[in-house]
Amino acid sequence: MIQFKLTDNLTDTETMASATLQGQKPATQLPKSKDKSDKSKKGGMVAVQKQPTAPRALPDFIQERNAFFDELIKQRSQEISAKPRRDIKLTVKIADSDDIILDGKTWETTPGHLLRHVPKEISAGIVVAKVNNVLWDLDRPLEEENDTTIHLLSIKDTDGRSVFWHSSAHVLGEAAEHEYGCRLSHGPPTDQGFFYDMALDQESSVQETDWPSLETRVKRFVKDKQSFERLLVSKDDLRKMFGYSRYKMHYIEKFVPDGESSTVYRNGSLVDLCQGPHIQNTRKIDAFKITSTSSAHFLGDQKEDSLSRIYGVAFPSKAELKAWEENMALRNERKHMKIAKDQKLFFFSRLSPGSPFLLPHGTRIFNALQAMIREQYWKRGYDEVQSPNMYDVELWKTSGHWQHYQDDMFRVQVEKGPAPVEANATTIAAEPDGAAPTVNKDQGLFGLKPMNCPGHCLLFRHEDRSYRDLPWRIADFGVLHRNEASGALSGMTRVRKFQQDDTHIFCTLDQVTSEIEGLLDFMTYVYNLFGFSFKLKLSTRPEGYMGTIDQWNDAEERLRKALVQFRGDKWELNEGDGAFYGPKIDVVIADCMDREFQCATIQLDFQGPANFQLEYMTGEAGNLEPKASANETAVDGTQAKSEPSTTALKEPGPGRARPVMLHRAIVGSFERFIAILTEHFAGKWPFWLSPRQILVIPVFKAAHGYAEEVRKMFHDAFFYADVDLSGNTLQKKIALGQAEKYNFTIVVGAKEEETRTLNIRNRDDPSTQKLGSLVPLDEALYKMKLLRDERRIKNEL
Repeated sequence: MIQFKLTDNLTDTETMASATLQGQKPATQLPKSKDKSDKSKKGGMVAVQKQPTAPRALPDFIQERNAFFDELIKQRSQEISAKPRRDIKLTVKIADSDDIILDGKTWETTPGHLLRHVPKEISAGIVVAKVNNVLWDLDRPLEEENDTTIHLLSIKDTDGRSVFWHSSAHVLGEAAEHEYGCRLSHGPPTDQGFFYDMALDQESSVQETDWPSLETRVKRFVKDKQSFERLLVSKDDLRKMFGYSRYKMHYIEKFVPDGESSTVYRNGSLVDLCQGPHIQNTRKIDAFKITSTSSAHFLGDQKEDSLSRIYGVAFPSKAELKAWEENMALRNERKHMKIAKDQKLFFFSRLSPGSPFLLPHGTRIFNALQAMIREQYWKRGYDEVQSPNMYDVELWKTSGHWQHYQDDMFRVQVEKGPAPVEANATTIAAEPDGAAPTVNKDQGLFGLKPMNCPGHCLLFRHEDRSYRDLPWRIADFGVLHRNEASGALSGMTRVRKFQQDDTHIFCTLDQVTSEIEGLLDFMTYVYNLFGFSFKLKLSTRPEGYMGTIDQWNDAEERLRKALVQFRGDKWELNEGDGAFYGPKIDVVIADCMDREFQCATIQLDFQGPANFQLEYMTGEAGNLEPKASANETAVDGTQAKSEPSTTALKEPGPGRARPVMLHRAIVGSFERFIAILTEHFAGKWPFWLSPRQILVIPVFKAAHGYAEEVRKMFHDAFFYADVDLSGNTLQKKIALGQAEKYNFTIVVGAKEEETRTLNIRNRDDPSTQKLGSLVPLDEALYKMKLLRDERRIKNEL
């Protein structure tokens, strides 16, 4: 069986061979909805509201699809009935509860059967299972004949919430098929709920007046207690089942190899191509709400069909929906683009989509973050470097990124002829005479760097290295570019141009564990500065990986041991989500609104050093002299493309070894991190990070001189201090300062000037708003320096 994921931000831009398949109606030629609208009065105003329609005959293509499903599932039921039953031991795990040991049988026992052994108050909230770390439907029989560990998950678990919302999307899709007779595209869960994309006829679109009808249909389906049925279907039968839809056919042809199978799910009248898993039945969904509608291009490609998108959210209880609505209202007040406009932090232009302009005050925040990271680099033994913004594609072929990542890179045609070789140039191929690699069809084609790691490999191999040089920790704040689809761009959280706190550590195998421990300590320090809690995930070998199974097993085990030492068993396994070159530790932070963001990552890489043939002298018996380039095997671009595996590369000789490469980011993209912080603090920045730290206000004109003296004193001490010498009243000046979120407002008059004191009002302390406390000038300067330099999160002297 082939499994695949359909996600919100699809960047596939491949061209479909035809808008329709043979014998298939075009997506735009659909039956028009015959639902009628009438008028109802709301709050004294007449509003047109579409009334829920009675069930009507579904289009022929849907009925044919469902009939074929019925035929196939009967066959599958007979196959399962014939499967041999084997006794197995089951270990049932539930959060904050003791393990339960039970007996079961293969192809008979389901995780749902085990709920009778769980307290009712807990079992009622279980929505999905994890069987040996694989997400599993509660009604799907267990298949493995070995002892099995089963985790039971509720909507409070990240995976449980995702499954719950995914199932809710299917119910929405069923309602849409009844409402519009439409062709569905895909309907994944998101961080804030779910959506479903669909193709309506040319004269139709989803209107807000349709929402009550759709929601009423969903309520009916929930009341029907529709079960979610899973069916494994061959590719040929998938083609037959979904041949009416070019959208489903795209996913089938792209993700399911010939001769393989994938899964479909049925709930009610909806049969959908889907990896699953799902909840047991629709009665779990007690609260459902459509939140918005929009248009979206298929695959995020503007050249593709324009589809209608319906967003929604659902919960097991109405109380949870109400809490979500209150939380969303709070989030709307904290939207980073709104705060950025109010505080003049950054903006975007249509002339450079996805590339933010940081205004002076936004740049102050960026610089403060970077200075904090730089200070830690100094203390923790990092060397800061700079590297080029673009490279010949030969570099990306050697690293493997061209094979895995080229669609997300910006390409630049630089020159037609062979590139000149500078006297001290480091070539990728390291050919005997130091010449450039062999010219190929991509001669002169360059790519803007989306990451720094290949360039840092060139830095390592620029000179001979010894074991005494390791670990070598290098940091790079260079500008990166990624060709994100226009439909995926979202404020500062998804951009095309950005900078990272990007570092790479080259070390020996024996140094890996201590280096990872150091990185986890570094990460903890940074996140504590902002009051972030965080979770850890071990992401393991994906499909299409580079290297050998033994290398991956060793790398994963080293990361696992580091996590156990750091957090015991308080981390999650994220199977199959590693980078193509190595496993990684992903770190998910939670802000003050309990939203989760992945920022930090620690990746263990054996492939990059092998691809670039990086070596160091071990100090053991053997050739300890600098290597002779004449004895090295070239790694030209052609070879790297056809044979990316390290098995095609020459192993280091006696007295030499490959370094291990650790990739690390903590803040990640500065732009995205600033967006997270903007909403986390609601624009009330900690003093050390604040772009507006101090506002000095004179009580009357005669105090202007002292006010300017105070401002200059703080400015000379490298504070962001302003003075308001306008003709506004004192109260209006104070109000403006509060609106602009200055950390401290200092009011000075004759008394303050005479006593050389300051009347300080604290933004976060209401007791100081009417009349601030008098603080001697020197004492105020000293305390503010401490508050800034210690990077305290609480705004108090």
